[in-house]
Amino acid sequence: MTDRKDDGSSGDKPAALADFDAEKLRELIQRLGAQVIDDAPASKLQRETEAEKTAVHEFWHTQPVPKSSEVVKQDAPLHPPLPAEKIPQEPYALPEGMAWCTVDIEDDAQLRELHDLLLNNYVEDTDAMFRFNYPFELLRWVTMPPGFNKSWHVGVRNSESGELVGFISGVPVDIMVRDRTMPMAEINLLCLSKKLRSQRLAPLLIKEVTRRVHLVGIFQAIYTSGRLLPKPVATCRYFHRSLQPRKLIDIGFSGPVEGPQLARLMAAMRLPQTTTTKGLRLMRKGDVSQVRKLLNRFLKTRYEVVPSYTSDAQVAHWLLPRENVLWSYVVDDEAHPGRITDFFSFFSLPSQALKPGQAKKPAAKNKKPAGGSQKKPGSDTLNAAYAYYYATNAGNDVELTAEEKDGCDGAKKEKALLREKQNEAVKTRLVALFGDALVLAKNSGFDVFNCLDMMDNAMFVNELKFGRGDGFLRYYFYNYMARDTASAKIGFVML
Repeated sequence: MTDRKDDGSSGDKPAALADFDAEKLRELIQRLGAQVIDDAPASKLQRETEAEKTAVHEFWHTQPVPKSSEVVKQDAPLHPPLPAEKIPQEPYALPEGMAWCTVDIEDDAQLRELHDLLLNNYVEDTDAMFRFNYPFELLRWVTMPPGFNKSWHVGVRNSESGELVGFISGVPVDIMVRDRTMPMAEINLLCLSKKLRSQRLAPLLIKEVTRRVHLVGIFQAIYTSGRLLPKPVATCRYFHRSLQPRKLIDIGFSGPVEGPQLARLMAAMRLPQTTTTKGLRLMRKGDVSQVRKLLNRFLKTRYEVVPSYTSDAQVAHWLLPRENVLWSYVVDDEAHPGRITDFFSFFSLPSQALKPGQAKKPAAKNKKPAGGSQKKPGSDTLNAAYAYYYATNAGNDVELTAEEKDGCDGAKKEKALLREKQNEAVKTRLVALFGDALVLAKNSGFDVFNCLDMMDNAMFVNELKFGRGDGFLRYYFYNYMARDTASAKIGFVML
């Protein structure tokens, strides 16, 4: 790649981007978005799919979930609710030396135990370079919504030492799957100490939290996993937008880019200092009712798997800003003071670098002098923002002209054209809103902004220079058969 000087013909482009090949710039952005892995994401997904055809799932084949090869043609529960007398009243037996416990998330000491268990044993990326580092307040937010059941915070301890060696959580949620809304348990944070994974405790944790959920009369659940299990209702792919390109490369999150390419890439990824949407401000308590109505309407009219918020208390818990955890913004309608037209949010979930200083880089042409740059504080932590819920009324007032209606030749084509125009309006608005979200996230100290290709996120990832990641997140139902669902029709965000 040739390093060309700016000849003054680049208009508003930064000097580093003048006469720069747009296709090569896209390749660089893609390299920045994808974590360092040994094979391409497409081949990884294909390999996992092929392996699943012959995989043996001893535990999952005993559970009320569809088989991997099964084609689901109709949405419906797999089994009816269990009669109370058929629900075990006592916990399942554990191996000798292990004991069940209920983890009290409100107790700081027990919360620290859970934090440490997750930090040392929970989800890692493909190359075991990073692991989620859940802050205390994030854990409380995720596990203690209105109506939460303490008994669904299931732990396993070593009987002698009292060490917490396993955990799984459930929280209540109302989920709408196409035209049917039902109470479910959202199952999350399944984690076992690495030294115990050969003892097959994970199935026992799943069975025990299921038993406790059944005791209150709930018989369906929703959960996610990066692994391919029987059988996902949807597969979503991660996208990453660099906010601090140099740090992402140095820490090993992104592929290596150096020299003139790095300078050009940093120029291309540069963001404005301030937001541009008029009326944009932090969400307040007084906004909760409006946001609930706006969000419920937006979700239910655009997606097929969504939460149903039935109370302001739920929205207050899940969507009001939380310091260092959740950023939520609304847009006031300048023409109609007091009316909210848009809403968006993102949350913080940092990751710890497991192999700091081992990022894959090309060999340097010139050795750096001894005593090079000192590692900055926090350089081993990847500060990641994740897109959360959003809603807009853009497109609500879109109508077809008489000429457009005449050219449609039938109600079906007329409806399709109206939907197309509504989508154009939504896309334009989301590009603007998430452009501002990137600015706000960078100004808040984040290194990268992540999202899945769920909801309408595909409308803005290209325009805002997100790169495709190597990770996938699968959505699953327990005791509910659901037809395959496109990632863009998933409107429920798992934390």
